[in-house]
Amino acid sequence: MLSNKKFPQAGFVRLKQILSPHGPIPVSKSTWWAGVKDGRFPKPIKLGPRVTVWRVEDILQLLEHGVPTKAGP
Repeated sequence: MLSNKKFPQAGFVRLKQILSPHGPIPVSKSTWWAGVKDGRFPKPIKLGPRVTVWRVEDILQLLEHGVPTKAGP
């Protein structure tokens, strides 16, 4: 499934663990945050004023199923 053996299977991950070169998703931070705002990428969870995380399950689902496409005209 994932070539990165260090990616956890449960819990929470920080952005650095999600995006390349340390993570499995090859997009920039600005592209990631634009995707979060647009709904293409999972919403984060704030643990504190300077700590933002994502559920591993959400990231694994994104990797497995890809980015949802918008339906419509």
